[in-house]
Amino acid sequence: MRILMDENLPRLLRRSLPEHQIKTVQEMGWSGIKNGELLALAEPEFDAFLTMDRNLPFQQSLRSRDIVVVVLVAQDNRLPTLLPLMPLVLERLQTAQPGDVLHAGV
Repeated sequence: MRILMDENLPRLLRRSLPEHQIKTVQEMGWSGIKNGELLALAEPEFDAFLTMDRNLPFQQSLRSRDIVVVVLVAQDNRLPTLLPLMPLVLERLQTAQPGDVLHAGV
């Protein structure tokens, strides 16, 4: 699966998803682009978007999107805080369909 990681996530988090192709928003040159435009850019190139932006599902109509959105729900965005969530993310990505919004965390 091709996954785009939002700029609010630590880059080293990609190591917890070794069987997937991971790119960051920064690597794609999309830093600072707002959610709607970012998702439109991501859809043709990625299967899933990983973020900590809890407001994204309320700000965007995601059902019609051709991408899975995974929202990490955690106290902070530090790597030690997010790593325990990744097994659940991996499990849920196995059955996710475009337009799904998945939440992983507290």
